[in-house]
Amino acid sequence: MDDLQALGSDPTHSEHGVDRSLTVKVIGAAGDHDGPLLRRLLLPMHPADIAELLQNAPKETARTIFNLIGEDLDAEVYAELEDELREFALEFIPATKLAQKLEDLDTDDAAAIVAELDDEDRAEVLAAASNDVRVAVEGALSFDEETAGRLMQREFVAAPLHWNVGQTIDFMRKTGEDLPDLFFDIYVVDPTMAPIGAIPVSKLMRARRTILLKDLMEAPEIIVDPETDQEVVAHAFQKYHLISAPVVDRAGRLTGMITVDDIVRVIQEENEEDLLALAGVRDASTADSVWSSVKSRLPWLCVNLVTALVASFLISTFQHSIEKIVALAVMMPMVASMGGNAGTQTLAVAVRALAARELTPGNSARIIAREVGTGIVNGAVFAMLLSTVAIVWFKSVLLAVTIALAILLNLSIAGFAGILIPLALKHAGQDPAVSSGVLVTFVTDLVGFVAFLGLATLIIL
Repeated sequence: MDDLQALGSDPTHSEHGVDRSLTVKVIGAAGDHDGPLLRRLLLPMHPADIAELLQNAPKETARTIFNLIGEDLDAEVYAELEDELREFALEFIPATKLAQKLEDLDTDDAAAIVAELDDEDRAEVLAAASNDVRVAVEGALSFDEETAGRLMQREFVAAPLHWNVGQTIDFMRKTGEDLPDLFFDIYVVDPTMAPIGAIPVSKLMRARRTILLKDLMEAPEIIVDPETDQEVVAHAFQKYHLISAPVVDRAGRLTGMITVDDIVRVIQEENEEDLLALAGVRDASTADSVWSSVKSRLPWLCVNLVTALVASFLISTFQHSIEKIVALAVMMPMVASMGGNAGTQTLAVAVRALAARELTPGNSARIIAREVGTGIVNGAVFAMLLSTVAIVWFKSVLLAVTIALAILLNLSIAGFAGILIPLALKHAGQDPAVSSGVLVTFVTDLVGFVAFLGLATLIIL
């Protein structure tokens, strides 16, 4: 608790991030093109706080800061920036200076920065970088985006099977600056460099110097292939409560490691992606322009328009029924709206379960049955409520029976569609978060309107 209070008392922090008064000072200094003041304000800050401030500042302010003191900012600042702003920031750093900054970063962060450059600038930066950095970055960029190969850092600590604790500690002390900035496990390797065990640093430091590593190690929970999707790796970290994991090449040799700090970022990005996709939006950012927001949202709004037109056409086929009984027009939106909300609830549960790999072919039948059962029970409850409303409001028992049957049917279908549609899309190799919402809403609107108006035509007229 003391640590949290100490953080809160830091003048660069507020309850929600960087202190607003500091942000105002930085924006003012940028407006005055006061480089010395910007250095005094920004350089003492944590790189993550600088990145946050730049991310939320007006673009012109960020431009001025990068132009005036971009070369003085810590390399970690560029690693913390979101992709779009990082690409913009790199325009203000000469290739030789950027190459020097890469030396201060883990290879995964260095690769992420170089990936933002165009081919010509990338070649110039790598030519100016050290051989170790160049080889590591080129190796990372040889893998597809969002794979373990891009995520891993090539700095790790490995020791042979026959060493003891004392030899390992002495080796790390002697190696010194060549060790990774942050590591949690010592990997024990065989003569072919294949990882056969792992020892947490905390466990190593508590052991006697004479104990052999083979007597202290435990088999790695997972060994990661560099081609593995980063979301799969993140799921394994969550499942096995990992701090780090070894990455091997095709021959099984240890080539790097993935640490939990990178996995936290992956989990956050994947969750944000799924959340935006549920609403039919991609790559949203507070820095987006109007045009980029329109390009992201317009396509799914067009799809929604088509489905709405289909629903409207079906409603028009019951035009004579609506003209005879005006109450149908009053009650009809209730059925569709309740179905849509119920379907969205089920959809949110299904997409989250699929993302967390909790919904599998083995338990899908049980989950479908549960959601349909939930829809039936909820439908029965609202059938009683809305039928009572119909009797009190319109004094019509037949209308009450009609809306009760319609709401029961629609909420049952909503539960079925909300779980089945994302499952079907997943089986077809599509992202269930992207298009499920539009399809579920279409089904519940369609069933709601047709069921209510169709039953009314049969029962009342």
